[in-house]
Amino acid sequence: MIYVSRLEHFNAAHKLHNPNWSLAKNKEVFGPCANTNWHGHNYELIVTVKGLPDPETGFVIDLKKLSTLIRTHIIEKVDHKNLNLDVDFMEDKLASTEHLIVEFWKILQPRVLDISEKNAQLHSLKLYETPRNYVEYFGE
Repeated sequence: MIYVSRLEHFNAAHKLHNPNWSLAKNKEVFGPCANTNWHGHNYELIVTVKGLPDPETGFVIDLKKLSTLIRTHIIEKVDHKNLNLDVDFMEDKLASTEHLIVEFWKILQPRVLDISEKNAQLHSLKLYETPRNYVEYFGE
């Protein structure tokens, strides 16, 4: 099995806020991430696909197609946006990196199968919120 990864970047604002809690509890739990005026991150998204190379191309997946897929269905929807207010797939969800990566998976997983003609599948997503904080997701 071969694993191929593509790195993409986006900038977005958000705040961590549970509407069922008081402002004091949100600040206690989320600290500065509960800032009422939002805060932003320079996110790095690593999409890893696995499969066997196509005998005609030598590719597990065409990286140009993968990049276009990620940019069209993820980056264009989140880059320079407020994750809490502007991103339809985050509506009514706490804008944590954990929730964000699960939503990315739901969007990318079936589309990776389509562009690879079922030759490859989504293996993992890694989303860096900061250079030291990231989440990784392998699907259900």
